[in-house]
Amino acid sequence: MATISSPGIGSSGLDVKSIISQLVALEKKPLEKLQLAAATVQTKISVFGQIKSLVSALNDSVGKLTSVTGWNGVAASSSDTSAVTVSAIGGTQPTSFSVEVQGLAKAQSSYTMPLLPVGGAIGEGTLRLEIGQWAGAVFTPGSGTPVDLTISATDTVADIASKINGANAGVTATVLSDASGDRLLLSGKNTGLAAGFQLSVTSDTDGDPADALGLSRLVNGSVTNQAASNATATINGIPVSSATNVFANSVAGVTFTAVKETTAPVTLAIAKDTSAVKKNIEDFVKAYNEINGVLNEATKYDQATKTGGLLQGDSTTLALQNALRAAVQSMSTGSSMYGRLSDIGVSALRGGNLEVDSTKLGKALDNMDELKALFSSTTPGNAEGIAVRLKGLTKTLLASDGYFKSKDDNLKRSLDNNAKDQVRVNEKVSRVEAALTRRYSALDVQLTSLNSLNSYLTQQITQWNKTTS
Repeated sequence: MATISSPGIGSSGLDVKSIISQLVALEKKPLEKLQLAAATVQTKISVFGQIKSLVSALNDSVGKLTSVTGWNGVAASSSDTSAVTVSAIGGTQPTSFSVEVQGLAKAQSSYTMPLLPVGGAIGEGTLRLEIGQWAGAVFTPGSGTPVDLTISATDTVADIASKINGANAGVTATVLSDASGDRLLLSGKNTGLAAGFQLSVTSDTDGDPADALGLSRLVNGSVTNQAASNATATINGIPVSSATNVFANSVAGVTFTAVKETTAPVTLAIAKDTSAVKKNIEDFVKAYNEINGVLNEATKYDQATKTGGLLQGDSTTLALQNALRAAVQSMSTGSSMYGRLSDIGVSALRGGNLEVDSTKLGKALDNMDELKALFSSTTPGNAEGIAVRLKGLTKTLLASDGYFKSKDDNLKRSLDNNAKDQVRVNEKVSRVEAALTRRYSALDVQLTSLNSLNSYLTQQITQWNKTTS
């Protein structure tokens, strides 16, 4: 089959390519509109994605104002953090008390007599390590299982230290060597009265584990240079103790740590953390203003230029904006002191943004229970808290079948239809271009034929005129 490609200026002098190009351009006009419409839809998808992200951020911020933990923040302080530090869990009731530290918790530390020769074997037998409590010279084992270590005839003090460390028995060992001999240094891993330890010989080669011969000499005459002990303190004069320097159960919700012994009482205070609540309110205002700003820009209409924002006139977007504004400007009877955000210093400006009056909000923070009720009351109806209402609204908007899902589906459907329309226009343009090419190519051939005939006739007439003259 014959093909036609890139027709140009034919022998007739007719600019076929230019004519076809101009006619095809007219056919493509609808395509340009479709491409512009597709770009607009893509931009709308992007803008709604941004708005969805901002609504999600608002959902998070109001979540802090509806949760129990968001209102239970406390601030713990110590009058001397070099001696006693303090922390408290959320919800701890405000209180203050004085603490004096008489002693810090200690781990047991012991050492053996020097053994000669340096680096020599100690003797064969069995060593036993037990964790428990000392009362003077009397040791009472704890509930844990004793650890027995088998010592060979060739083991040195260093070998014994290695076996103790490898047994993970709650005791660490090292060797101190000098001219007087090898000493085994033992340290408990944990502090507290019940974390003392005893190293004993249960058997050795001479059959007497209590003498100063063979393996027995390792423990015979050993010295405890630091006894295991609890940390001791007083709270408002009442004695308390702890196996560690951390006192976690003495005062409900409060943990304090003894850093050093005190020479004067240290005051520990627990108070409501108003700074955390203030920040949560300010974060909510910021999150709301960011959404409002984007919606204002997208729905605006410039009277001077007669141009509108990308979503100007979009009824669902305007409904979203109105719903958010209605929620933040609504009234709640959940608090007996505050009914609106403006009562606590959060007021709406022209354009819908919120502004915080720090002085007024600061006064409201002094009435924490009433402020909490304004935001987080779960009583249905008019008494429902403002943050609870906003949380419900944002949750609905963000749902899998909510506003943004519906909007995204509609825009993507519009984009798919646009793409199909573009395909149809392109197919039509191709058909028109092919038809025009055939038509004008045929016309070019006809004109060429006529031009040839004209040239022939001209030549014949000229020749005839010459003959007759």
